[in-house]
Amino acid sequence: MATNAIPSSNFGRSGYRMWQPVGSKQKWGGVTPEIYFHKAIDNSRLVKVADPRRAREIAMFSIAVGVLFLLIMTYAWQHLSSIEYGYKIEAQKIERDALLEQNRALRLEDASLRDPERIEQLASRMGLVAPQAGQVMHLEATADPSTPVMAKMSGIQVVDTLQ
Repeated sequence: MATNAIPSSNFGRSGYRMWQPVGSKQKWGGVTPEIYFHKAIDNSRLVKVADPRRAREIAMFSIAVGVLFLLIMTYAWQHLSSIEYGYKIEAQKIERDALLEQNRALRLEDASLRDPERIEQLASRMGLVAPQAGQVMHLEATADPSTPVMAKMSGIQVVDTLQ
């Protein structure tokens, strides 16, 4: 009943305070007033008795909560790292596609630069002519490029470039 009570402004001579129920209109007919006395309690000398069973329960609960926290954090870490790896894979796929396109463009450019007709036009602009018979020396090549080739020394020929 004290939860539904409000303090009254009436103080008695003996140091008590009277309370009246909420909603009552100073009508005391049928309602008994509650009287509360003030008592000072001093708990400063009390010492809590250690309860080993309660301490063990708290320790077990703390360990269980810690393990649960670790499991949840491990799951969250794996989930977020899988999302991160997904983003990295997509970025690398985009980069690979761009590199493939760049490689294709470079191959086309290489093929156009190696075009014999283009090379012949550039050589004629520079004043170069086709080699005469005997000016071209063919190197010995093995039939299979994967077999080792022994280096050999042939006669030394001095070419005068000061002409």
